[in-house]
Amino acid sequence: MNVELITKAEAIARNAEVASIANVDDKGYPRVSTISNLKTDGLRKVWFATGLGSSKVKFFRKDSKASVCYRDGGNNVTLVGDVEIITSPELKEQLWQDWFIDHFPGGVQDPNYCILQFTTKEVFLWVDNQYEELLFQ
Repeated sequence: MNVELITKAEAIARNAEVASIANVDDKGYPRVSTISNLKTDGLRKVWFATGLGSSKVKFFRKDSKASVCYRDGGNNVTLVGDVEIITSPELKEQLWQDWFIDHFPGGVQDPNYCILQFTTKEVFLWVDNQYEELLFQ
């Protein structure tokens, strides 16, 4: 395991404003969209905000499998794992951003506001022209 490469990949994920997230749609096809990056815990966990009425939530309720991708210049960090839909008031409060009000006019208590918690199982890195794969238990 290349610790320097992983450290760089963690910084790419942590500093990214947006990520691409893929889910499996109701026809079994991958569906990719961009989403604002809220918080990361290394490469193991990532948190995003979305609406409970969104197609992302609809698809993740049926199939939690997902992939998240970050890009910075020629570097690419791809995570494969599962999404959990969280409505915990404490986590919603912790991750709330002022600009969310444009999407959730009811504020942190808006019933449509939820958090997607992504937990990584596999990591695929292309950083500084080096490739690395990792498996998390």
